[in-house]
Amino acid sequence: MTKSKENIRVQKFIVAVAIVLFVMKMTAWYVTGSVAVLTDGLESIVNVISGFIGLYSLILSAKPKDANHPYGHGKVEFISAGIEGALITIAGIYIIYEAVLSFIYPEPLQQLDLGIFLIALSALINYVFGKWAFNTGKANDSLALQASGKHLQTDTFTTFGIIGGLILIRFTNVLWLDGVVAIIFAIIIMRTGFRILRQAVA
Repeated sequence: MTKSKENIRVQKFIVAVAIVLFVMKMTAWYVTGSVAVLTDGLESIVNVISGFIGLYSLILSAKPKDANHPYGHGKVEFISAGIEGALITIAGIYIIYEAVLSFIYPEPLQQLDLGIFLIALSALINYVFGKWAFNTGKANDSLALQASGKHLQTDTFTTFGIIGGLILIRFTNVLWLDGVVAIIFAIIIMRTGFRILRQAVA
């Protein structure tokens, strides 16, 4: 199997996993009503969109040189990574907006135990597939695949932080902590998006 075909195969798995995890996280948000869990869910929307963009860019970059692209199609991977970085940053801004609304119009949280279980499971799946994608992208010199893998791994760490915040809320019943946790991890998400965007532009 050629490197380009392997990259495409891995990215297809990433897209499928992103869709499954998005459903899991939005289910967790629906049952809990937590803005912190919504943070995780919105980042998963970005995972799905950027997964498809990454897949398209890998398919396009695998095409041979032609009259309009005498140096090949590989540069599209930089555009893909740039779009992914921008989407992550936008998601972070929206999460902060939702967190501020939760301070103004607080609502009780429900079924936190189920929500914690669902996003913990999603974190484990994210890490495994993120590491696989990043390592494959590094071995095959694919920026798009490395960006996908890095994004999934970062998603894992933010999810664990959100789980910690939810456990704290579960035992203290201090509801405003939900918005605080969401804002903290929105900032982390935005930093990751900016780094990916800067790397693509560079």
